[in-house]
Amino acid sequence: MHRLVVLLVCLAVGSACAGTVGVSNGDPFEREGRIVGGEDTTIGAHPYQVSLQTKSGSHFCGGSLINEDTVVTAAHCLVGRKVSKVFVRLGSTLYNEGGIVVAVRELAYNEDYNSKTMEYDVGILKLDEKVKETENIRYIELATETPPTGTTAVVTGWGSKCYFWCMTLPKTLQEVYVNIVDWKTCASDEYKYGEIIYDSMVCAYEKKKDACQGDSGGPLAVGNTLVGIVSWGYACASNLLPGVYSDVPALRKWILNASETL
Repeated sequence: MHRLVVLLVCLAVGSACAGTVGVSNGDPFEREGRIVGGEDTTIGAHPYQVSLQTKSGSHFCGGSLINEDTVVTAAHCLVGRKVSKVFVRLGSTLYNEGGIVVAVRELAYNEDYNSKTMEYDVGILKLDEKVKETENIRYIELATETPPTGTTAVVTGWGSKCYFWCMTLPKTLQEVYVNIVDWKTCASDEYKYGEIIYDSMVCAYEKKKDACQGDSGGPLAVGNTLVGIVSWGYACASNLLPGVYSDVPALRKWILNASETL
C-alpha cells in the first residue's frame, strides 16, 4: 500500500494538543492516503478520476485526466517509479476492474518537489495512447485561481472509510465534500499547522471528513475544475488539522509546460 507522509504531532489520550504541529529533525512525515467519512459514488459523477496501478493491478495512487494523454498526480506518487511498471485505469467506478487500462510512456515530477516540506508536490504521466472522452472518461480543467475560503469542493478516490482500523481499500470510488481553506488561513492561528503550510499548498476541511489517509495524487475539484491534488495531512479528519493539497493554480504553469514538453 502506498505510503504517504503524515506530520508527527503529539497524541494524547483524553486531552488535546495545544499549539501548532512541529517538524522534527528526523522523518517528520508518515502519511498514507485514504478518504475518511466518504460515501460511495460513481465514475460517471467524477469521470476525470483515474487509478494509478502497478503491472499486477494494485492501486497505489489517484490522478486526474486533464487532456487526451495527460494525467496529473502528486510527485510523491511517482518518486522511484519506473515508467514501464505504471499503468492507468480510466472510466471505472471500481479500481480493480472495468474501464480501460493504459500504459504510461513518460512520467515526471516537479524539480522543486521537497519530500520533507512537501512543497511542489505535483507530477504528470503521459499515456502511451490517446484517450477519447466518453460518458465515463472526461478531461478536467485546471483552475486558474484558488477558490475563496469556504468554497465547497469534492475530493474523490479509493480510500478507506475510517482511520487506523479499516485495513482494506473499498473497491468502489468514494467521495467526500469539504470546504476550501486558503494557504494563509490554513497557516494561521485558526488551525494547528502553522509555518509548515506553504504557498504551493491549499487546504480543505470538514469535521470528521478528510482525504489525508486516502488517495494521494487524486483530485480536489470544484465543478469541472481541478483546484487541488491530494498531498498530505495529519491523522485524517482530526480537529483543526485540514487535509493539505497541492494548489493547482500555483502549479498550473509547470503542469502545462511539462504536458507540452514530455
